[in-house]
Order: sequence, then C-alpha cells, then structure tokens
Amino acid sequence: MKILFIAPLPPPIHGQSLAAKVFLDYISLYHEVDVVDTCKKSHKDGINNLGRVFEVLKILVSVFKKQQKVDLIYFHVSESLGGNLKDLMIYLICLGKLNRTYIHLHGGSLKRLLFDKWALVKLINRYFISKLAGCIVLGPSHVQVFEGMIASERIKIAPNFAENLIFKDIEAVSNNFNTGNPIRVLYMSNLIPGKGYEYLLSAYLNSNEQIKKSIVIDFAGGFESDLDKQRFLDQIKPFDALQYYGVVSGVRKQTLFHQAQVFCLPTSYFEGQPISILEAYASGCVVVTTLKGGIVDIFEVGKNGFSIEEKSEDSIIKCLELLIQQRDQLHQIALTNRTIAEQNYKIDTYNKTLRSQLGL
Repeated sequence: MKILFIAPLPPPIHGQSLAAKVFLDYISLYHEVDVVDTCKKSHKDGINNLGRVFEVLKILVSVFKKQQKVDLIYFHVSESLGGNLKDLMIYLICLGKLNRTYIHLHGGSLKRLLFDKWALVKLINRYFISKLAGCIVLGPSHVQVFEGMIASERIKIAPNFAENLIFKDIEAVSNNFNTGNPIRVLYMSNLIPGKGYEYLLSAYLNSNEQIKKSIVIDFAGGFESDLDKQRFLDQIKPFDALQYYGVVSGVRKQTLFHQAQVFCLPTSYFEGQPISILEAYASGCVVVTTLKGGIVDIFEVGKNGFSIEEKSEDSIIKCLELLIQQRDQLHQIALTNRTIAEQNYKIDTYNKTLRSQLGL
C-alpha cells in the first residue's frame, strides 16, 4: 500500500514531531510512504509571518502532487486558526480521497480554540471531517472534539508513548530514592508561556530556606526567543540548585530523566497527552502536574503523583513542601508509574495500535 504521510517531523523536537517520526519509521517498514513535512521552526502557533506563508504554499503544492497516486492519506491536524486554514486547503486538495484519509489530533485545544469560538469554522470543518475515513485522538477526553462531526465508530483512540531509552530498570528506580540527597525535580518541555515553567521558577525563588535546601530543579527545553532565554538564565544564575540544559534528546535526555525523582509540568494548556509525563512514568518519577486537557486520561491524583493549580506559584510551593514531608512515600508512587508505563506506553504498543486504527 502507498501512503501519503503529512505531519511535522524533527527538527525541532517536540511531542508531536517525535510521535510522527516514531510512527513514520515503523510504518515505512511495511508500506511505501511518501512524506510531506509540515514542521515549522517557531514555537508560535499559526501562520504568523511571510516565511511561514511560503512554507505552507510549498506544503500544499507537495500535497497536490503526491496525493494523486496514494492509497491512504494520514495527517496531523493543527489547532490554531492559521493552521486550520492550511488543513482545510489540504482537505480540499484531497477531496476525492477523503474516504481514504485519517486525521490525527495530537493536542487537546481544537474544540475550545476553534470549533466553540467560530461557528463558521466548525461548519466548514464538519463538512470535510464527515467524509473522512477516521479521526484519531489520544484519549477518551478528546473524543468529544469530533462528536457530531463524524460517525462515532470512526473516532479512534491511540494513546501516546515513552521512548524506549527512557525506561529505567526497576532496581535503579528504587536506588534513586534510597539517598539523602535533595529531591531532584525535572521540568522538560518548551519554555514558553502557558507551559508554566515561570511559575515553577518563581515558586522556588520565593520559597522558604527548607525548600531551597531540600529541592534542586533541572530545566530543559527551548525558548520562544533569545531574550526570554537570557532573562531566565539571569534569574537562575545565583542558585546552584537551578540548572538549564537547553534542548535535549538521546542520552542527555535519558540522563536527566533517570537522575530525577519528580517530574513537574505546571501547564495551563489544554494538553493532548504529554509524552513528557509518560516518559516520567517510564523513568520512575513522581509526577506533579495540572489536570488540564488530556492529562486526566493518563494521570490520577495520589496514584501517579500530585496535582497543582494552573498559574499558581502558591500551589507549587505547597506541593514542594508536600514532597519534602512525604518523601518516604514517593518511592512507591515511582514504582507504580514505572509499571504503568511498561504495561501501556511502550513504543511498540503505540505503533501497533495506530497501525490497527488505520486498518493497515
């Protein structure tokens, strides 16, 4: 079977591009795959500059040329207004093959940001989506995005995954908690407004001396601008317990996860299903996060870690205090998370589930 694969691919590396690359490598072993890379260099959503306009035009021309001789089309849809305009043009280009087209939603904000705000946008999308072979979402909380737009049996679920190299040996997980060292907290995501890194930072900076002596925090990820990056570096410079590692992958990423005991994602986004949380499970970390979007599909308060309020420095401070007070209980949560990751979030499970949902 010949497949047209339309999705953002690394670089840059983020959850969606990583998921696309993982499945592309897998599906290429079994089928002939033609690729249209929709990646953008900026962390900003939408079609926000002239350069991106030309990128999108090249994408549309490539889709037009390549869709003519394929048996199935698979593509990742966007959640911004500009990105959705691109998607609508792809639907139009592939109009004769929509019944052989599957879209994959990797976020959790499409309904809230677009369909609930603009009736006309929803109406136009529904026209095309109703003709699709299927819509793939990450978890049960996202099924509602496409309800009423396509037959329910054509809405498929394929949960995300953790990279294989992130999985940590069970004995090593236990050893990581048998230490009197400060609790090591990891933040690994884009350092952009909405992800909450600034609230984690300010919580530490404004915390008491006990927290400062008992907690160290590692930050990893990309900034939206050099100015934001420099401002952040200036803030953490006086504190040895705060470190920034830039954009990481491979062994460096593995090392940061494996030395961490707690993973913190204080996001206010309506998330899809953050791969970073699943990788925290795989590495044997206790998770601290908000209950936004699809996080509720993969995170249970008490079982997997602790919940915090979005955009709340005080909530994070209270949670840091709780981590210190309940340090002896963190080990069992970490082992539970490692087991859950092994059972549910391996790459092989993801690839086979997605391949099955596409009928391949």
